[in-house]
Amino acid sequence: MTPLRRSTSLSFILLTLVFVVAALIAGCQPDAATQQEKLIRIGYQKFGSVSILKARGTLEKRLNPLGYRVQWVPFPAGPQLLEALNTGSIDIGHTGNTPPIFAQAAGSSLVYIGAGSPKPQTEAILVHKDSPIRRVEELKGKKVALNKGSNVHYFLVKSLEKAGLRYQDIQPVYLPPADARAAFAKHSVDAWVIWDPYYSAAEVDLGAKTLVNADGITSNREYFFATKAFSEKHEAEIDILLDELKKSAAWFAKHRQEAASLLAKQIGMDVKAVDRAIRRSDYGIETFQPAIVSDQQLIADTFYDIGLIPKQIQVKEAIWSKGIQK
Repeated sequence: MTPLRRSTSLSFILLTLVFVVAALIAGCQPDAATQQEKLIRIGYQKFGSVSILKARGTLEKRLNPLGYRVQWVPFPAGPQLLEALNTGSIDIGHTGNTPPIFAQAAGSSLVYIGAGSPKPQTEAILVHKDSPIRRVEELKGKKVALNKGSNVHYFLVKSLEKAGLRYQDIQPVYLPPADARAAFAKHSVDAWVIWDPYYSAAEVDLGAKTLVNADGITSNREYFFATKAFSEKHEAEIDILLDELKKSAAWFAKHRQEAASLLAKQIGMDVKAVDRAIRRSDYGIETFQPAIVSDQQLIADTFYDIGLIPKQIQVKEAIWSKGIQK
């Protein structure tokens, strides 16, 4: 064999070995899709059923043996959480009743996978402890802080309507909770529409007065969501999540003081404020009955009528097929 042919043969053998080794290495590594399937990313807020579930650590005990790792991602409010869900940054999350209306109107691929029990006493319109405002009617022309698109948005609209005012009669100041609290503390706004535990913290820390809560105005349910793609591939995992949420709700009903301690530590808030919020909270997971869907549809229709969303939507189109009760 000539030196040239010998060199060519050796090169061919070495190149073949490189491909073989590369193939073996690739075969030992899980592909990106497999890695993605083994990670469940859950968005959560400072308060609610998902926060309690996270604090208890029971979901991991169910999913870890199946090869899944749970990643918890915090959010200041529902609109931000659902934006992350829409972009695929998380797989599952929870919000109040209003954020999914804005998200669906914007074309989000979210699906409702569960509904919580009503909690109307956990959101309110607050005024300063020295405020002369005593009635909702007196908010006309006033600056009112709220997180745009959050659960309190609908509550504010209906509260004004009940008082004979239009949304255009106030000056809405759109701020996330932390910024809204700062503005409220400085008296830069006249009122603040907010939910627990920020609501209870404002009462404890700032002496804020409740002008009106949502009792008799809106149900203020908590809802649970997944991306459409995740719901189609992970039905069993969603069933486990909902089952653990139900168990956490049952545990909460019997261990409110312990729940307050767990949440206070987890969210870095004074236990006195958290305990106050806990005492007016109620948790439970319900199947999507037609009445719940109609309640959400009413919010969607209201927002379209007053121009807060650009098009009419059908809430039932975003309900997980397994989650609705005929």
